[in-house]
Amino acid sequence: MGAVRRIEPERQAPVLKDAIEGFLAGVSNPNTARAYATALRALTEKFGSYTPVTVFEGEAAADRVAAWFIERWGSTSAATVNARLNALASAGGWWRDQGWITEDPLRRLKRRPVEADRTRSLDRAEVAELLGREGIALRERTLWRLLYESAARSSEVLGLDAEELDLRNRRARVRRKGGAVDVIVWRTGTARLLPRLLAGRRTGPVFATDRRARVALPPADIDAGSGKARLSYRRAAELFEAATGGWTLHQLRHSALTHAAEDGANTSTLLAYSGHTSVASLARYARVSGEALACWQAGRDPAARRR
Repeated sequence: MGAVRRIEPERQAPVLKDAIEGFLAGVSNPNTARAYATALRALTEKFGSYTPVTVFEGEAAADRVAAWFIERWGSTSAATVNARLNALASAGGWWRDQGWITEDPLRRLKRRPVEADRTRSLDRAEVAELLGREGIALRERTLWRLLYESAARSSEVLGLDAEELDLRNRRARVRRKGGAVDVIVWRTGTARLLPRLLAGRRTGPVFATDRRARVALPPADIDAGSGKARLSYRRAAELFEAATGGWTLHQLRHSALTHAAEDGANTSTLLAYSGHTSVASLARYARVSGEALACWQAGRDPAARRR
């Protein structure tokens, strides 16, 4: 007589909305979770929140996903393309681990090579003009100046809550990339703007939306007094790019570190300023700009000294 084997019931695949929520619940870093949510929210907009996650099975599904991704992000930078692919790939891998799908729906897509760019630092005149420009809303003026003066990452600054600020000593505690708790500092320009922006608030997100949140969000991302939500990176980046004709928020950090290096900051100071843990990671940010290199060369020119 043959052996009797128990047949395990198949696990029913959830709808896309629940599959995404299950995946994000396991992402411990809040900044990473927000970044992943951006790509996954776009996925539900295209394929529907209540569509079974098995919609991504099969060759035709891989073609649809590739066509959607290229239409949605094909014209963006390599960094953006790769970030969105990372988010979707992480979710897809987790769904496969749960047994909900068996194939990689991203198999038609490839990461883009990121070319080294040594000219991303803005020169000092450009930064000064931007930060002193009239007609910029107080929230954006404060955010941009804080990003430049602190050289912090955008996610670190946008994640700040009012109670984490030490206004008297011009510093705040932030959670760096990787989860380490660190301190950022700023100068007089930011110190004058922050109290105006907060207007007496002692809790809630430092940088909040202009109106009350229209969707359910974690309590930590809502100002209890006004009901306004934390300003998202996507919206902050859109406003900055529109105001500058295409610059990125990251260029403020890049510029701050480059200018600090040009001013003679040593390696230890630059590591503390940037939040990096290795000199190799810091090197590409602390590269001297073309403007500073030209000034240095002019100072060494014998003809210029004779004049």
